[in-house]
Amino acid sequence: MSDRVYHVDDLHPDGVRIVVNWDDVVVGSSVFIPCVNTTVARSQAQNVAERRKWTIKVTPRVENQLFGVRIWRTT
Repeated sequence: MSDRVYHVDDLHPDGVRIVVNWDDVVVGSSVFIPCVNTTVARSQAQNVAERRKWTIKVTPRVENQLFGVRIWRTT
């Protein structure tokens, strides 16, 4: 049942909880989020960035045969 508890910085674009250790994301680093609903993933990542006063770039892509988004922290 704990899989259904979402925290404010968790992503869940397809209904599956994805935990990112946002404290380890430094300027210039990136993280790949495998998902189908890239529009929701972009929106959720942007919400996290706004709360943390960051600028990010989000691009839909295929990596290792998985569709998803890559999120880069730019500031």
